[in-house]
Order: sequence, then C-alpha cells, then structure tokens
Amino acid sequence: MTTAPHVAVVTGGGGGFGKAFGVALAAQGMAVALVDRNGDAAKQAAAEIGPLATGFAGDVTDETRINAIMHDIAQTHGGIDILINNAGLHSHEYSRPLAELGLEKIRRLFDVNVMGTITCTLAATPFMAGRKGASIINIASAAAFQGGGYGTSKLAVIGLTMTFARELGASGIRVNAIAPGIILTDTIRNELAPETQARVKAMQYLPDDGAEQDIVDAMLYLTSPQARFITGETLRVTGGFAAGI
Repeated sequence: MTTAPHVAVVTGGGGGFGKAFGVALAAQGMAVALVDRNGDAAKQAAAEIGPLATGFAGDVTDETRINAIMHDIAQTHGGIDILINNAGLHSHEYSRPLAELGLEKIRRLFDVNVMGTITCTLAATPFMAGRKGASIINIASAAAFQGGGYGTSKLAVIGLTMTFARELGASGIRVNAIAPGIILTDTIRNELAPETQARVKAMQYLPDDGAEQDIVDAMLYLTSPQARFITGETLRVTGGFAAGI
C-alpha cells in the first residue's frame, strides 16, 4: 500500500484533459490512476507524469473491468478520494442531429458518455464513502445547453451530477460537473472548421480563447477544501458563451 495522502482516478486519462488533470493532481502529491480504453496511452501518460501515476487499460462501458480497476486501486492505496469522469465521445461526428446520427451511433454515444459515468461512479463510490474531501467531477459541456446528440448526452451528465450529489451526500461525497465551452486544444482546432470556431467565439462575452488550463483550474477548485460546501453544481467555463443560451 502506498503512502500518498490522496488518491485520484481519472478516466480518459491517456491524453487531453484527462492527462492534464493527472499532471495537476500528481503535482499536489496525489497518487493518480489514469484509466483509458487505450491502455498504452494511459501507461505512457503515467510514465511521463512520474512515480505517483499508474496507467490502466479500461473501457468505461465494461462494468466488469471498471469494477476490477477500482478494486485494484483501492486495495493498493487504501481507498479513492477523487474520481474524474472525463472519458467520453466528443468528436464533431457526434455533434449532429439525432436523425443524422442514427440509432447505432446514438446508443454508442449514450453508452460511453452517460452509462460510462454511471458505471465508474457506482464502481468507485464504495471506496470513497466516508473519506474526508471525497469528490467526483463529471465533465459535461456547454453543448448541453444547445441540443444535438452530443449535447443531449452531456445534459444527461448534468442531470446525473445532481442525482449523485443527492444520493451520495450522506456518505460525504461531493459531486459536481464542469461544462467547458470551446477550448482550443489541438483536437478542437483539427475538428472544428475555422468558421465554426469564429461563430462560437462571437457568442462569448469574453474575447479570449479558452485554454486547457482553465478547465484544470476549475477541477482543482472543485476538488479542493475551498469548495467543501459545493455539490450538485455545474461550473460553466465558457467565456460567457453558455450564459446567453
């Protein structure tokens, strides 16, 4: 068993926001478990973060595998303090109207974004109950306020955040969500046409570009003691974009 004071599990931890969350949490001295369907990416990210990080191959839709991972992490570290439900399908492909997506893709979208959040939360919370400062962060999206296939899946994540906050509060577990706006990561720059980026930015109240660090900072706040009395909330990090919807 390790002696790290706190233990964090990050799904979708092989890259993007997930890896950035892992870097930030490890910098605070936490043991970090990165879970990703691409196990090699998770292990590579963990190796880059350092000795406090471990990578696991796991698909959030695989209940048996996720349960085993959470059990392994809890046995190794004595419990789990933070869960970040970051894994999700979010490409431009899934942002189309439901009729265009078709039932097969809709089922896949909701299986990952919605059922994956439920699966990981139910698997982790037995090992989080009663631990001081226990916190779950769900990654939603400003698209939740716009509709479409992807947006509807993220609206469901916001609903789950409120539901789990109510159900887990008695166990001392806080549950909140972050809804990022357009954050100009390399992935977003490659996926979204320049005119789409310009249209969304024109709807922001602030003229600045959103950065990955903005989302990391929101996560660090919501998992900190400063947010001890905050649960069931969705923090919109959008430059004001979502405020006008």
